[in-house]
Amino acid sequence: MILEKVPTSLRGELSRWMIEPHPGVFVGHVSGMVRDRLWDKVCGQLKEGGAVQAWSTNREQRFMIRMAGNTDRQIVDYEGLYLVQRKTTQSRDK
Repeated sequence: MILEKVPTSLRGELSRWMIEPHPGVFVGHVSGMVRDRLWDKVCGQLKEGGAVQAWSTNREQRFMIRMAGNTDRQIVDYEGLYLVQRKTTQSRDK
């Protein structure tokens, strides 16, 4: 999980479940239930920040990814293939 511009308390909460090898980057191996509950917690406490979560699966690319909050990128699902696209200035203003 990658967090940008989030409250310090949220980063502290995540450090109970995962390690933070670089500020805002959390790595760990948790169950699907814990992953989803942590994501709900992150989404509820983002304020002006943004978050990205990726985890391994048995899909073609071998991972899933989701984003929330204020980020300058967006995930595009192109026929089952995840692509990352930078948001245009116009889409950021909306």
